[in-house]
Amino acid sequence: MPSVNPTFAAVWPALLVFSVLVLLPLGRSSELPLAIGALAGLALLARRRIDLRDPAVRLAGAVFACYWLPAFLSGFAAVEPGKTWSTVATTLRFLPFALFAIWALRKSASPWAAMVAAVAIVAALWALDAYVQMSTGYSLGGAAEKERVSGIFGAGNLKLGPVLAVLSPFVLVAAHARFGWRGLAFAFALLAAPILLAGSRAAWLSYALVCVLVAWHVTRDPRRFAGMLGIAAIALAALAAFALHDSARFGARVDRSLLVLHGTEASVDDASAGRLSIWRTALAMSRAHPLAGVGVRGFRYAYPRYAAPGDRFVDTSTDIGASHAHQIVLEVLSETGLAGLFCWLLGTWLALRAWWRADASARARAFAPGLALVAMCFPLNTHLAFYSAWWGLLFWWLLALYCAALAARRSDD
Repeated sequence: MPSVNPTFAAVWPALLVFSVLVLLPLGRSSELPLAIGALAGLALLARRRIDLRDPAVRLAGAVFACYWLPAFLSGFAAVEPGKTWSTVATTLRFLPFALFAIWALRKSASPWAAMVAAVAIVAALWALDAYVQMSTGYSLGGAAEKERVSGIFGAGNLKLGPVLAVLSPFVLVAAHARFGWRGLAFAFALLAAPILLAGSRAAWLSYALVCVLVAWHVTRDPRRFAGMLGIAAIALAALAAFALHDSARFGARVDRSLLVLHGTEASVDDASAGRLSIWRTALAMSRAHPLAGVGVRGFRYAYPRYAAPGDRFVDTSTDIGASHAHQIVLEVLSETGLAGLFCWLLGTWLALRAWWRADASARARAFAPGLALVAMCFPLNTHLAFYSAWWGLLFWWLLALYCAALAARRSDD
């Protein structure tokens, strides 16, 4: 019987975890390595290769309970039980995958810096692909969307901006670790243009938040921090001015955003692309279903019942509305109720407590995935749906990295 190459045996688990990210732009392709990892996680549990007393395993299990239990409870009074219960069932795959990822990343001989650098390289390549699309109108994802740079994700899947903003901590941290201040400045500029021209204002806010927190992380001095932010603001303003002059697509997004200055409810709703209408409807759902919500992924089916007359998102032919609440707190409240909000707050506290209790080396390992999660979940922003298959997958992929990084053996550094 042929022997297995020991180097391959050491790195294949980490490569399987990493492949989930690599395949993310290719539709549901990332579900394949996720499924393999989940099955491997179940096999490891059955063979007792995963220690349930491990702090990383316990953290992942507790956080998953805070994510999954509200979805489960919401199913009993769901407006669309079939959709809710299927979501409850399919989200179960995230836990064994997270346990496998923790096992794989703590087992791997690869240092954590290599994982951060690998994620950074993938995000940087996606950004470079977006530059090709800016120049030629085409990228690996095809032709650009008429108002936005869509990059490798394609014109029918406008997630380039949010994904680059969420993954930006990996790029900034890796660049600073390898090349110092010059690398950090270059990485900031490399990501800024694709994120701006991708047209997602939520991504703009997420990237700004990441830049502020990274600046403080590397300076830890108020004067240097202020100077760094000032330089970044000037560079960003220059880039935005150039984009306004050179890109009608970016100008259209800015013009829509400036409608908020008119001060009327209608103008604010237009500036937010109808988000006010969606948020108002989400609050109405929350009031009508305060304890357990309308059921995860049931938002679109309950929407027409609680929307104002003439709401632009109500499709009278199918009797469905907006797909989700576009805001994490309102998504949790409307779909899982107060029970869900309590569980999510508890999960946040558990994740933060693990950070506070970790030593300096663990925090250094977990900084990039932790900051990515902050950018993803920052409540003063708009968001994609956290109980959806795609965004939920990325959310749990980052959570798995975060849990594993906090508890990795110090010898892996």
